[in-house]
Amino acid sequence: MALKQEPTAPYHSAQDALRVLETVARHSSGVTDILLARETGLGPERLPALLRMLRREGYVEQVGDGAYVTGHALARLGSSHDREQALREKLQHTLDRLRDSVGAAVYISRYVDGEVRVTQYADSPATPAVNEWVDFRFSAHATAVGKSLLGQLDHNGRRDHLARHKMARLTSRTITSDKLLLSRLEAQPPTVPVLDLQEYAVGTVCAAVPITAGSAVGCLAVSLPLEHAHRLRQAADALNRNAAPVLLSLAI
Repeated sequence: MALKQEPTAPYHSAQDALRVLETVARHSSGVTDILLARETGLGPERLPALLRMLRREGYVEQVGDGAYVTGHALARLGSSHDREQALREKLQHTLDRLRDSVGAAVYISRYVDGEVRVTQYADSPATPAVNEWVDFRFSAHATAVGKSLLGQLDHNGRRDHLARHKMARLTSRTITSDKLLLSRLEAQPPTVPVLDLQEYAVGTVCAAVPITAGSAVGCLAVSLPLEHAHRLRQAADALNRNAAPVLLSLAI
């Protein structure tokens, strides 16, 4: 399976953050922001924001003299014996914060072994998750998550998926033509959120943004009840702006 996805802004931010982390790790006794700028090539328009994000996520810490050292979160993710549990907890913490900041249920989904999988999500009584009335594995054609993941595959990968999963009509808005769906996926710009406007479930709208790194296909998504549909674009844009920490956690 080949990927079609072009690198997005969160991808570039995560790559820059990895450069900063690698530089900090090389200086076990600490490194100043001036030296970080010199060694990473990141200027004042990029480095301060990256350092704030890395401090917030616990990947770096600032010591008494102002120098930066590696933080507890990086140490835990770097430990092989509990990395999987540490990653789940780190991602859950990030999702919880995203849920509260965008005011919507938030999901991480991956395309694994040819299937759509929602691997983690954060909801609350005020921001309920989507009712999975049809298994997400079989409804990629109708969900923002599914369309975002399929959009990151090449043409053959998409056709293979659709050949294995019948495009059932779930609502009056569901696309059931593979030709129409494939043309829309082909035309979808990678930096524009994919939308589901009551295609999966009446009364629910969703948006998804890609978080692809390397050969792993993934996305972040939000869902809102129809009465809050006017907030969907804003929530999706906020999700896109804050996707870098998720990508970074997956890349470390």
